[in-house]
Amino acid sequence: MSNLLEVENLKMYFPVRGGVTMKHVGDVKAVDGISLFVKPGETLGLVGESGCGKSTLGKCLVRLYDPTAGKISFQGNDITHASMASLRPVRRHFQMMFQDPADSLNARFSVRQIIREPLDIQGIGTRKERETRVLELLEKVGLPANAVNKFPNEFSGGQRQRIGIARAIALNPELLVLDEPVSALDVSVQSQVLNLLVELQKELNMAYVFIAHDLAVVKHVSDRVAVMYLGKIVELADADKIYRDPKHAYTKALLSAIPMADPTRKKERVILQGEIPSPINPPEGSAFGHRIDHPKYEETIGLDMPLVEIETGHWVAADPCCLTEEDYSKARSLV
Repeated sequence: MSNLLEVENLKMYFPVRGGVTMKHVGDVKAVDGISLFVKPGETLGLVGESGCGKSTLGKCLVRLYDPTAGKISFQGNDITHASMASLRPVRRHFQMMFQDPADSLNARFSVRQIIREPLDIQGIGTRKERETRVLELLEKVGLPANAVNKFPNEFSGGQRQRIGIARAIALNPELLVLDEPVSALDVSVQSQVLNLLVELQKELNMAYVFIAHDLAVVKHVSDRVAVMYLGKIVELADADKIYRDPKHAYTKALLSAIPMADPTRKKERVILQGEIPSPINPPEGSAFGHRIDHPKYEETIGLDMPLVEIETGHWVAADPCCLTEEDYSKARSLV
């Protein structure tokens, strides 16, 4: 099965300017050399702390940002620097759903206008067919037909997110990028929205890139999981493998923060010190080793630490600060 989406060495830098002349003095390296792929119908979970570049990567994938470098291929076609005109017919095949429905839905539009807009832009069907499609979509996401004439402020957060889902699937896309779709919702509503997304994926055979900082949520929906840290992927594997046998120290720290369902059970918690280093001036060596003041950090200055396939389907950064000696030796032999 060929890949639906392929990303090669993708970079997204934002210029930093300063001084009276607004001279270019540096770059925010939000995404710094990422490679990954997504297969048809699968869910790739993308996790990491706030500020690691997850949302920026998601926006690059659907070309809301023009990448600084690298390559994005969708259905075998290079869309990295495609013009807006050439992207329009392609965009019906991939969509993005945003974190906060209160911001992502136009408050001046009725629900009818919001959901019908993708159909209008792409010129799908007659006016009557579009109206019928809007009602079908509302039913599909669990909202009543009389919602069409209401406005976003008349709904709860969970209902607004359902409207966002209806808009995102209006064109039957093959790929949906979900940017923390439940983090702005009440806990009682999160599971309902997650279950809806899972049901729609099975029904419509869509692929998801599911962006989140909550690994418990990602485990519930993902086939594979990619762990991001400071603009880079540090570990990528099948979801079961990541949760059962994490290799990278950062992945282990994130997993240790997941609350236990049974309060009588105890597990060792990895407490991280400090904050993620600045993407404007990242460390010269291991970004995570620098953060935890690892004794081997000096060895990593200037060292190439690429993502290597340490086991079948299990990729990890060859970083001496973040792997066991055995895993690091194996990783270095594959570089």
